[in-house]
Amino acid sequence: MSNVYEERAAMIAAGELQPFVPFGREHCKNHPNAVNLQLRQLQPASELWSSDGAAGLVGSLQEVSLQERQKESWQLRKGSTITTDEAEYEEELYVAGHMVIWSRGSKSQASNVYKAFTVDSLVQQALWCNFTVPQSRKNEKDIIEQGICIVQSMCVNVHTVSGKDFISPLPFQVSTLWPTKFGLLFERKNITSDVPMSPTREPLPTLFSMLHPLDEIAPVVCKSTGLFDSVRLQYVSDSSLRVVFSCENPSIIVTYDTLQCTHTVWALRKVTPEEQTTVLKCPGPDGPAQTPAAAHSFLGTHLRNVTRLDSPGSPLHCHALHNQSRIPASPSLHSRTHSPSISNMAALSRAHSPGIAVPSFSGTQRFNISCHSPSVRGHSLLASPNSTLNDTALLPEMEPILPDLCIEQLWTETATTSHREKSSQASRVFITSDLCESKYLCFLVESHQQLRCVKFLESNETNQLIFASLTTIPAKDAAPLEDIDALLVLETNGSLVLYTGVTRVSKVFVPGLLSPNFGLPNHLPPLNTHLDNVSTPAKATVRHISRLEEPDMPSPVSEVRSLVQHHESSWLDDSPFQQAAPHIQSLRDPVSNRVTLELSNGSMLRITIPEVATSELVKRCLQAIRFILPKDIAMKVLVKWYNIYNAPGGPSLHQEWNLFITCFMTLMGYNTERLTWTRNLHFEVPLSPVIAPKKARPADTGSDEDWVYLCASDYHCQVLVRPVPGIPDLESTVPPVGMEDSGLTVGLEPSALLFPHIPALFYVLHLLYEDLKLDELQRSGARALVGLLQQLARDLQLEEYIDLYWRDYPSFIKTFKEACLIDQAQMELMNWPVYLNSEVPCVFGWLSGCLRGQDRPPFPYLPGICERTKLLVLSYALYVVRDENAVTSNVSKYLSRLSAGQKKGFGETSIRRQSSVKLNAPSGCLAEKLVVWLTSAGFMLKDLESVPFGVALPIRDAISQCREHPCSDWSEEVCALIGRQDLTKQAHKVSLAKGKPMVGLNVPVEPPITNEADEEEDGMADLHPEVTGLIWSQDLRVQEVRRLLQSSRPVRVNVPHLPDVSEHEYIEEKENKLLQLCQRTMALPVGRGLFTLFSYHPVPTEPLPVPKLNLTGRAPPRNTMVDLNSGNIDVPPNMTSWPSFHNGVAAGLKIAPASQVESAWIAYNKPKSAELANEYAGFLMALGLNGHLTKLATLNIHDYLTKGHEMTSIGLLLGVSAAKLGTMDMSITRLLSIHIPALLPPTSTELDVPHSVQVAAVVAIGLVYQGTGHRHNAEVLLAEIGRPPGPEMEYCTDRESYSLAAGLALGMVCLGHGSNLIGMTDLNVPEQLYQYMVGGHRRTHAGINREKHKSPSYQIKEGDTINVDVTCPGATLALAMIYLKTNNRSIADWLKAPDTMFLLDFIKPEFLLLRTLARCIIMWDEILPNDEWVTSNVPQIIQENIGLQEEALISEDLNMETLVQAHDYIIAGACMAVGFRFAGSANSDAFDCLYKFARNFMLSLTTTTTTTVSGPYNLQTCLSMVLLATSMVMAGSGNLKVLQLCRFLHKRTFGEMNYGFHMAHHMALGLLFLGGGRYTLSTSNSAIAALLCALYPHFPAHSTDNRYHLQALRHLCVLAAEPRLLVPVDVDTLKPCYAMMDVTYKETQWYEETTVELMAPTMLPELHLLKQIKVKGPRYWELNIDLSKGTQHLQSILSRDGVLYVKLRAGQLPYKDDPRGWKSLLAPAVNRNPEVRTFKPEAISTFTSDAALVSFAEYFCKASENMKQETVALFSAILYECVTQENPEMLPTHIAIDQAVKGLERGELNETFCLWQMKLVLEMCESDVLQQRLRDTRQGRGLLLSSEFLPVMKSLADQALDRWLCDNAHALQSYVSGHPTNEDADTNMLACFLVYHSVPSFRKMTNTELDGSSSFPELLLKFSKLGVPVRALLRLSPLFLQACGSGSGLGLSL
Repeated sequence: MSNVYEERAAMIAAGELQPFVPFGREHCKNHPNAVNLQLRQLQPASELWSSDGAAGLVGSLQEVSLQERQKESWQLRKGSTITTDEAEYEEELYVAGHMVIWSRGSKSQASNVYKAFTVDSLVQQALWCNFTVPQSRKNEKDIIEQGICIVQSMCVNVHTVSGKDFISPLPFQVSTLWPTKFGLLFERKNITSDVPMSPTREPLPTLFSMLHPLDEIAPVVCKSTGLFDSVRLQYVSDSSLRVVFSCENPSIIVTYDTLQCTHTVWALRKVTPEEQTTVLKCPGPDGPAQTPAAAHSFLGTHLRNVTRLDSPGSPLHCHALHNQSRIPASPSLHSRTHSPSISNMAALSRAHSPGIAVPSFSGTQRFNISCHSPSVRGHSLLASPNSTLNDTALLPEMEPILPDLCIEQLWTETATTSHREKSSQASRVFITSDLCESKYLCFLVESHQQLRCVKFLESNETNQLIFASLTTIPAKDAAPLEDIDALLVLETNGSLVLYTGVTRVSKVFVPGLLSPNFGLPNHLPPLNTHLDNVSTPAKATVRHISRLEEPDMPSPVSEVRSLVQHHESSWLDDSPFQQAAPHIQSLRDPVSNRVTLELSNGSMLRITIPEVATSELVKRCLQAIRFILPKDIAMKVLVKWYNIYNAPGGPSLHQEWNLFITCFMTLMGYNTERLTWTRNLHFEVPLSPVIAPKKARPADTGSDEDWVYLCASDYHCQVLVRPVPGIPDLESTVPPVGMEDSGLTVGLEPSALLFPHIPALFYVLHLLYEDLKLDELQRSGARALVGLLQQLARDLQLEEYIDLYWRDYPSFIKTFKEACLIDQAQMELMNWPVYLNSEVPCVFGWLSGCLRGQDRPPFPYLPGICERTKLLVLSYALYVVRDENAVTSNVSKYLSRLSAGQKKGFGETSIRRQSSVKLNAPSGCLAEKLVVWLTSAGFMLKDLESVPFGVALPIRDAISQCREHPCSDWSEEVCALIGRQDLTKQAHKVSLAKGKPMVGLNVPVEPPITNEADEEEDGMADLHPEVTGLIWSQDLRVQEVRRLLQSSRPVRVNVPHLPDVSEHEYIEEKENKLLQLCQRTMALPVGRGLFTLFSYHPVPTEPLPVPKLNLTGRAPPRNTMVDLNSGNIDVPPNMTSWPSFHNGVAAGLKIAPASQVESAWIAYNKPKSAELANEYAGFLMALGLNGHLTKLATLNIHDYLTKGHEMTSIGLLLGVSAAKLGTMDMSITRLLSIHIPALLPPTSTELDVPHSVQVAAVVAIGLVYQGTGHRHNAEVLLAEIGRPPGPEMEYCTDRESYSLAAGLALGMVCLGHGSNLIGMTDLNVPEQLYQYMVGGHRRTHAGINREKHKSPSYQIKEGDTINVDVTCPGATLALAMIYLKTNNRSIADWLKAPDTMFLLDFIKPEFLLLRTLARCIIMWDEILPNDEWVTSNVPQIIQENIGLQEEALISEDLNMETLVQAHDYIIAGACMAVGFRFAGSANSDAFDCLYKFARNFMLSLTTTTTTTVSGPYNLQTCLSMVLLATSMVMAGSGNLKVLQLCRFLHKRTFGEMNYGFHMAHHMALGLLFLGGGRYTLSTSNSAIAALLCALYPHFPAHSTDNRYHLQALRHLCVLAAEPRLLVPVDVDTLKPCYAMMDVTYKETQWYEETTVELMAPTMLPELHLLKQIKVKGPRYWELNIDLSKGTQHLQSILSRDGVLYVKLRAGQLPYKDDPRGWKSLLAPAVNRNPEVRTFKPEAISTFTSDAALVSFAEYFCKASENMKQETVALFSAILYECVTQENPEMLPTHIAIDQAVKGLERGELNETFCLWQMKLVLEMCESDVLQQRLRDTRQGRGLLLSSEFLPVMKSLADQALDRWLCDNAHALQSYVSGHPTNEDADTNMLACFLVYHSVPSFRKMTNTELDGSSSFPELLLKFSKLGVPVRALLRLSPLFLQACGSGSGLGLSL
């Protein structure tokens, strides 16, 4: 590069000047805190400007007033949000005093505050940072939390974008924080008064890392290479090492060594486990400062001097070590194992937002010792235990802090003496890349006024960075411009210069600022490259990361620049202009291509540096040029272009292309003035008034030297320059020589820069042209490019290319005549690439060959530039050529990748790597494969619209095939591509669910607006009326259920006032009646909880509304209040405690599992008043049942349990266990063990745990260990079933419920294990349970608890026999659950009902119900839903004698009462078994059978005779159980008959109807409408266990009764509920609708594979029974969910409210509007009415909601004066066809074909583009793909285009061309013979003919020697080799044969 060029460098103009003021400063002025800021004294200046980087990122210093200055700083970055598609914006982070302001603004939008923070103490630094939250699952990507970090002196605040706030205390003073890829780096402030230095002391670590605000701060390890390549591992403890820069991508940091005065680059990565152990255990090679032996002695001195640490100057205020005597006080306090240190907390609360990570006592302690440890490798931690502290104290054992990150040395600059002279710390470091994509790490050494740039490469194999040469550029300041791959340098003389990498581009002219070198020469030392300055360690490994994001963050400057600038040797000191115009002092805040200039007068200017190119076409041409040329030449071309394009007053957009052609052709050696077309380019554009005056101005700097550089030659005198308007620099000084003298032939200049590369450049531009042809939107670009290409082709004498261009643009190419002569010698100088000699690449020809089934050579393409070519070529290869591996292993068959000048070699891997999505090839047809592959390559519907219609047809065909039969599990993008919005929406929701649960999205309907105030209070307002209205459209049953279950309004107390009753007695009577009614009201919440299950999404800012439990009444007629608290009658104490618990559960169960519930919200709901505590206890249990209690912090759980409130403990224990069902969670186990004496060690103190809490805890153990078969727990629970009453009357009350709970828990632990209970044979579980069931001698307790059971109770005399009344129910149910569904007959026979009167007398009738139930569910497969099976369970003796009661034949020894009761209970048990077996199935046989028995019991209950024998209580119990069984079968179905039964029983409030029966009936009602009809019951083992606990057939007698069964367990039936309602939602209206479904059952032993037709919304059967579900046509698009592959997809749909999106087909109406399908628009077609075809445009709106189609009908399908009738008819027919065939996207194709044919008929086609497309369409119709599909009659779908349309169009086109051929055969003949056509001939039609009939170029035909052919077959043979279709040959053959016949010969020689 000559100095001449340097000196008179070109100049470019900066744009968009605007004064810059940080937005935060303005905002702060209005901030309420501003007043205080003005008053606050600033820190002393000495501290502020100390050079150790304390000021962090420095801002400008502003004079606030004369007295004090306000310290402020700010930084800018490019906005980084992935979600928004808006234009890019800038973000600013402004710091002043206590405030941090984060604002955003863009060109189009003014800046606005995004977040503002005010903190307590002065902000030292604020920065953006990203933290990575690792995911638990392996395959999920880690979540990146974006946020902002504010550093204060004592702590760091982190605020994330998602709203989480963290505060991390700092254990030491920090000088600077650095953001990295992994988290934050802390640089410790180095304070000299740290700890008195002893000669042996090794320094403390100086660099620490924090990966997440909840993690601990850990020291950073450094891995450096020593002298002899020995690798050293140690903590970073060198105090002379300063970090000056950190970067996320690549992950590196740059440090400066203050002693060596050198910079070093380190790779930053996670520590490997080996390195962790090395650093902690083995001392590495010791540093010079220390010997290991000295460690112990030092430790003593260190701890002795511990008190000095508290001196005020110390950064570590060690409260832990206040005086030495405290240290040994409690060793366990300091050891980490016993204290909940932060890491454990972090694990707990990483999921919860606001967390404050306060280091535990031991945490702080550890910093104070281990951070000051004498050895960086932790010798203090290995110090011998006998080292003493004042000879008395023991050293607390410490666990070391494990390092997280490691820095590894990559490169160090070589120190030179000149460096040492003054501090050469870099004040700014950044990474930049040049126009040819080389990357540089640049650091600005301000003291030397130079910018050092190190080039580095990312090597692919090892993912490491390799640093190459160092180049220095003299500079006062520099800033990177990321978007244009350049950097701006402020030179020492004050001028701005643009560089790309280390190549100087040009000066930058800033209007309004004086150019400093006004008339002064600028002496610059030449750029020097030290190749010796390279030192890369042997094993440098750095993650290779593809994108550089560095300039998002201006690199923090460690040395703060003062206001005094370095004016050494600067001419500005005495310059006369200094006062006149301000000059630039420094640059700051570069963002993309904008940068701020700080001026000498203190103001700031923001400027924009222009881009390399704005037009898409020029950008792509430059890309192609850069790809093919060697780097150095490419760089010269790009720099030259940049200067010409951006000269001050440069061209406007439409001139850009002309300027490019001129510049480019000149560089290739053309004289653009000699070619007419390039000469005229400049004058096509009218001179704008802006440019004209500039042109008139004499040039300041322009001269011939620019052209010298441009041509890179000494021949510049020969190059004639005419002024180019708009480029004032290029004013010519040479008078133009007349053109005429020089003759016609114009030569090229062989010494031009690009001359040798012309062929290669021509080829890449041709490939670019072919790529542009595949994009409708780039057609104008292709036409512009073709002018340049034809010129090059002519001059390179490539006739085939010219022929191709002529065929594409016949009339355009005809206008070019000139060619430049290149003689043979010059031709030899060019580099002719191999590929130029092969066949001419024509992409349409290649695709058409595919369709015709010819073998084609691979198509060449430019990677990264011609991506569309690659996509479409491979699509054809896959779908048309039918090669399944086209896109995977066979890519090279179809594509040959061009390798560039500097990019040798070509591997397929590089092609394959470009698709980002992993292809798991779907089985199935090629269409599916194609669609999935296109999506994975990022091809969208909008891309398809820009593909020319002929090329796009096969893809559209594949898409329409997939649209008909899509896969249900395709990704969202695939569904969008095939145009199934229903599936897209579905996939969108599925993918959402994988992330965070979105609230409200899955509530398809708005909550109803109710007018009456009292409506909302009943807690049932959140059901979805739109869905329930579809399920039960005929009646108001839901309102009726709501009425029956509401408990928040007073009840009506109707007591007739008899005349003889006194007023007082009447009041008492009313109150007694109310008390009776209240028994019912108190039982309602249990049912209401089931009815409203999971129907509500709470608002996180509001407490959950809990309806009141209203126990008052109103007496008619005057509506007087009746109250129980009047004192007239006795009311049981604590009557409402359990009902209000149930009320709380009911309220909590409304919360859907998908809601977002946080720990804070749960605590926020805690009521203030104590009387609501029971309700809150229920609320906690409900949260456990719906899985939200896991989010409650352990701290809160502990808090609730210590209160000792009985109900809260019950709710919490059951809730937590239900949430952790079957997980064996240890922390929960510990929690439960405290409440179960049997699980505590024998010596532990007796805790006073209330009995009901013990019961709850025992069941909770069962839940946590459900199905695990855990031996220890099983053993304890087995013993607990028969726990005897203790001597002190403990365990005496309510023993039954405890025994039952132990039985249920045992059953759950061993659920379904049957006889294969591993490792429990010695426990004899079944035998022991049998003994508990039938009685016998109590066994002696082996094991842990025998001490407790030694002495018997003094009150209860049970002796040593088992009390069967207590143990039988638990044992029976335990057996039932252990052997559930095992069909184990021997166990089942134990449970048979006794068949002799004697034995029957020994057993409670109630237990017979349990035994029957247990026996039946063990023999699961034998349960049949009919009466015979139910009665077959009754023993012979009862069956024979039960009917004889009327006659007196009954023998004496038969106890009739016993028999009748036994009969009823056994029947009830069998009915329960049927209920369990068919739970949630709505099986009609089961329902009929159970309903019949329920009616029987009902009749017995209402008639008096039978009641007396068996007793109303027993009948009522049996009826309740049968009713529950019936609603289990019909769960969620809302069956009317069951509802009537429930309503009948709801009204019975007299007689035996107590609280428990009401509870049973309303539970039945709740189950019947479970979750508002959206949920039903499952029959999995777990569900049956839950139902057995909840529906235990002994209901409480009154509201405080827990003797036989704990009331809280009634709610466990929620665990059996599962969502199985499928709700079709119309994707257009988003309203639920009806849709027909086919549900196919798998084959089982009871029935074959069956398909049932259902009308959805409907309950699905259990999913494991199903094979597939299908939405049926004809109204909706078909949709198939195949369950044989797995049920996860369907489960995820059902769990989100069962919303299945469906899409109406065109012309169909939803079932609601048109139940029979008679109103559909396609229905009238049956009448064969001729008028149907031209349907009225108004009707279109019923077919489609697409706005484009509606307006098309509006404007083109109505007859008007300027549209012909037949056109209207044609368009209407096309529209009708497209819409009814459901492919409206084919409408443009139809119309384009019509236009093409019309143009052909009129002979008006100037370009053959649309004819190519027409031809491709016709070839597609005849291709094998389609023919084969048409032969397959099963898939009776032909092409997308309608059957009649294409043949008509084809024949029209054929006729037009044949007519032309008749008249112009001579033109065709002369083309074939290679004669030039005469000027005036109509070459357009000739080109059309050749294209349409695939006639090869004349050169090819010449080579095939067609003239010798005398017969048609011979011609046919030769032509078939050329791939000419027969129909073309029929038209050509006359020419050839006629010529041969006449003997004239065609003269085919050229």
